[in-house]
Amino acid sequence: MALSSKWINDVETLRAFAHPLRMKLLGRLRSHGPATASELGRHFDESSGSTSYHLRQLERFGFVVEDTEQPSRRERRWRAAHDVTSWRTSDFADTEAGLAAEAVLRRQQLDIMLGRLEQWQSERHEWDPAWLDAAGHSDMLMFVRPDDLRALTAELEAVVARYVESPRPADDPDAAQVSLHLLAIPSRDRS
Repeated sequence: MALSSKWINDVETLRAFAHPLRMKLLGRLRSHGPATASELGRHFDESSGSTSYHLRQLERFGFVVEDTEQPSRRERRWRAAHDVTSWRTSDFADTEAGLAAEAVLRRQQLDIMLGRLEQWQSERHEWDPAWLDAAGHSDMLMFVRPDDLRALTAELEAVVARYVESPRPADDPDAAQVSLHLLAIPSRDRS
């Protein structure tokens, strides 16, 4: 099953997505499956009114849809409409609103990445040694051109997509959810 993607190419949609709670709600729906506003509210310590409002905004911009299975008529259950969300930073570099929204998104991504790394650091002594040996953190430097970096990133994402598209079953006792962050950024430091 191929990953489905939501492509953002307008500032209004980018700004709608850039809201911190909306990003958390969408992330939770992607990682844990369908949920109601009340369930999400309890998880994030938010009121169901607040989560309901933000879910409707996510629906308005095509990020979430009603789940096909509704356990009750009293409360709607939502699911993520796509597996990933993508945008091109350069599409938003010429407007103040676009730059601001993109900066919020990048900050949220950084906070999520650092939070996961800090959690791993504090919990790793609780994990089986096989996981300690399997987990990794690499730091590699290279000299490439923009086209080279685009090609490299595409190749790496294709490899990762194979594992995402055919995951281990959630009830596999030897499997765990893994957070993989690919960070490919240029630097002016040439030393």
